[in-house]
Amino acid sequence: MAITMELIKELRERTGAGVVDCKTVLAETDGDVDKAVEELQKRGAVKVAKKAARIAAQGLVGHYIHDGGRIAVLVEVNCETDFVARGEEFHAFCEDLAMQIAAMNPLYVKADEIPDRDLEKQSEIFSAQVRDEGKPEKIVPKIVEGKLAKWKKENCLIDQPFVKNDEMTISDIATQLSAKTGEKISIRRFVRFEVGEGLEKRKDDLAAEVAELSGQS
Repeated sequence: MAITMELIKELRERTGAGVVDCKTVLAETDGDVDKAVEELQKRGAVKVAKKAARIAAQGLVGHYIHDGGRIAVLVEVNCETDFVARGEEFHAFCEDLAMQIAAMNPLYVKADEIPDRDLEKQSEIFSAQVRDEGKPEKIVPKIVEGKLAKWKKENCLIDQPFVKNDEMTISDIATQLSAKTGEKISIRRFVRFEVGEGLEKRKDDLAAEVAELSGQS
């Protein structure tokens, strides 16, 4: 199949790859743009892996305010150069991340940042649930392991399905952006505020403390 400029242009718009790379991959895939996109993504993922050890000290703080000011998010995303940090795609990624955090309320950026005490607590909760269901003791650890793996994916930002395209994870989106920009992209940290969050718990704790003091008097 002849590789036309129209095909090259379409592939460039979908992937951000250079003209030479687009032409080469289209030739290898016999002009199939969808297959060419997949191939460029695979090659981009390899390049991203090689960038992992590089330092990303530039970037910006994305923000999002939702629901009439009841939820607000700040998220720091890093890249390697100020040039990329000023780009429209990088800004859009940061905004999308902030919106993702507002909607999905993750607890951590990635699994290896989860504190041991949180993992132990969640394991205890799942173990108690499984035993209450009457499962045989010998299979309890395996079931808990599966529940814990699911819990990590649900609560780690990079493993969550992207709210704008649930066929991709946040990690997939970051990898795509890294392939397009040629730089390491790193989500460093975030904070999510929600009006009234935690107040009810503190109210209950205070009531319990008052009751305990009353019993001592």
